[in-house]
Amino acid sequence: MAAPPPAPHPDRKVVDGYGPGVFTIRGERHDGSLILLPDAILPWRPIDIAALVVSDFDALAAIAPERRPSILLIGMGARGQFLKPVVRTALRDLGMVADTMDTGAACRTYNVLLAEERRVAACLFAL
Repeated sequence: MAAPPPAPHPDRKVVDGYGPGVFTIRGERHDGSLILLPDAILPWRPIDIAALVVSDFDALAAIAPERRPSILLIGMGARGQFLKPVVRTALRDLGMVADTMDTGAACRTYNVLLAEERRVAACLFAL
């Protein structure tokens, strides 16, 4: 039986729960889609989750390269979908490896990677 991951730093933004249209992060309710960083929560308003474009990730591109996450989890709603190759390439050019999955899996994976002190962020589309 594997040991549980270490607990994240107490100031980190950990996902406590999620449901239809809402996320609970460190006990605080957040409505709608969001970008979750270890130390910040930003609004995220993609126009079409099935057709994400490079500009949907401008907030991440604006982060200084030395602080930018190296792993980007993208919670695509109730089921995972693929990113357009041009978007995946643009994110890679910014130094981020993007992984798409359903939103629940993205929340759980984010928490594990955060506890492991990885440079992770999550763009979470509300269910």
